[in-house]
Amino acid sequence: MLQGSCLCGGVAYRVDAPVNDASHCYCTMCRKQHGAAAGSYANVPSAGFALERGADLVTEYASSEHGRRAFCRTCGSTLYWRSEAEPDVISVTLGTLDPDYDGPVEREIYMDTRPRWLPTA
Repeated sequence: MLQGSCLCGGVAYRVDAPVNDASHCYCTMCRKQHGAAAGSYANVPSAGFALERGADLVTEYASSEHGRRAFCRTCGSTLYWRSEAEPDVISVTLGTLDPDYDGPVEREIYMDTRPRWLPTA
């Protein structure tokens, strides 16, 4: 089981399902939404995702025809990303998990827009 929350604590969620995979996404939309080099996500079955607190604080932004990005309207924490084209999957942000995610990050996607200022491994 995974649990997570936003910065102000107004929103809390849980995931009662296994992580399918985790990724760092370097697309320009994720970078702008997170204000960081990448958006980092755990992809899980949407049937296992539940908001435990603060559903009224969650706002979704339609960032594309099918993409919906959710955040806390009080503190701005990015909570998850979901695609209407793949309703069985929801991608929760690794940075909102309590405790920290300790699984592997298997994928880095949109490497063509990975910031040049990131250090190389």
